[in-house]
Amino acid sequence: MLPNYQDTMQEILPFRFELDKILIAGSCLWSLALYLAFSPVGEWVTEQLNRWFNFAERSLYTSQTEFEKTRKARESQNAFYASLFSIVPFIIAGILFNWVIKISLSDSWGISTGMLACMGAGIYQLGRRDGDYSD
Repeated sequence: MLPNYQDTMQEILPFRFELDKILIAGSCLWSLALYLAFSPVGEWVTEQLNRWFNFAERSLYTSQTEFEKTRKARESQNAFYASLFSIVPFIIAGILFNWVIKISLSDSWGISTGMLACMGAGIYQLGRRDGDYSD
């Protein structure tokens, strides 16, 4: 028989904490819906973060030759980090959207409306890309 996960964590940590699964699921769904619906904003945030990371890293080097030697690898790494960090504003907005729905309606409505928002944003994104492609 497998040990219970809660009991194992209780042995490792001297305190107990609860994660609200409904809050996490609803917030993630709303974050995804906002990321899909406002994808040009996400691309702009990624570009700005990439520019900032490249600028900040440039200030760490004193020699131009050493900077140019590893430039391509560092710019690729900065682009990766920028794409990862670009979701943070959408996660914060998703948490706020889910919190407002939780207060105004109830817990389970955050997941339901998040699913509907994801479907609507996905359909909108398909239509927007099709319109861009046909132009």
